[in-house]
Amino acid sequence: MADARDLLGRLPAAGPTRTANRRKVLLAVAIKSGTQADIAHRTLLSQATVSASVRELVAAGLVPGLKERGKVCLSPVHDVGVGVHLGFNHTTVVARRLDKEFDQVTSRVSSEGVSRGWHRALPEVRQMIDEAIEGTGRQRSDVFSLGIAVPRMIHPRTGDFTPPVLPPWRTGDDPAKDLGSWLGVRGFIDNDANLGALAEQTYGTRENAETVVYVKASTGVGAGIIVHNVVLRGHGGMAGELGHLTVDPDGAVCQCGGRGCLETVIGADALIAQVRAARARNSAPAPETLEQVISSANGQDAVCMRVIHDAGRRLGHSLAQLCNLLNPDLVVIGGQLAQCPLLLEGCNESLRRFALPGAVAESSEFTLALSQLGTQAEAQGALVLGLRGKEDAGSS
Repeated sequence: MADARDLLGRLPAAGPTRTANRRKVLLAVAIKSGTQADIAHRTLLSQATVSASVRELVAAGLVPGLKERGKVCLSPVHDVGVGVHLGFNHTTVVARRLDKEFDQVTSRVSSEGVSRGWHRALPEVRQMIDEAIEGTGRQRSDVFSLGIAVPRMIHPRTGDFTPPVLPPWRTGDDPAKDLGSWLGVRGFIDNDANLGALAEQTYGTRENAETVVYVKASTGVGAGIIVHNVVLRGHGGMAGELGHLTVDPDGAVCQCGGRGCLETVIGADALIAQVRAARARNSAPAPETLEQVISSANGQDAVCMRVIHDAGRRLGHSLAQLCNLLNPDLVVIGGQLAQCPLLLEGCNESLRRFALPGAVAESSEFTLALSQLGTQAEAQGALVLGLRGKEDAGSS
């Protein structure tokens, strides 16, 4: 069994361009095996360049010999990629030996997120990472890459939280550094909706979609946007903040300091409050969590069904404006609310009503769908981010 880090160092000497191309191809294969044409599409390299790089990787023992039209995959390696999603009320960790397929991850999930503060959550997150790595049959020293997803804006050039730094995070919190230094690798961090979009485009059913929008609807609401294989982050990492679009200028004050943001209407706190208000006149128990609202809606509770269906309609109204601006091929709904099909029904109603017909018509090959990856989407995207980051990090 080979070690990709050692073999990269032992590849025949080459100029900087050949070395970079070889590295890009290797990491693309680690993210997802595929034909040479697939790899050329994902790396934006020519098929001739990919073919030359693959031959060198075969000679180095990193890629097994190929049959005609066969998939390019990694030879067995020790290396493990890790993806971590640090949600407000949930933490998800996935770990995968890089020669395995994306759906062969080992995962750990906790109902404790970072709402209690990062430094209080850190010990449990480390334990979850250790357990996930052990589940792959490897150990901490075999970790090759680390990616982290957070439901906050991240500056694309510094990797820091973009102001305002909203609770539960505080100025100075640095999960990428804290976990990366502990694992002995460089950690890469991005907004969780961005990484959900990255995972859906990489592993979903329409990986060749040109423009992809992924909406994470859970405690808060955010959107990740991919155009031509590139995550659209914006100058300060604030692109896709769908949850902070103003939908009611005289509405409730949002934690961002704005008023009437979409998040104040369909975020977890708002939905729970709506159910409690409706039940104030009877003896039915009031929900404490979004999971309880979703479970009750799926169990045909009339109040919870109405609340989530209406949330879908409000979300669809905002998505209609986004579709008119970007004309995406694919809009994917993820996060906790995606566990209730009524959300998608409400979204569809408003999209058909408020979006330009040509933007969302079936004849235009537009697709609105629930996430293929479920609650693992953001963590899977984080794992991809960690590997992609290695392209720009040299041998670090």
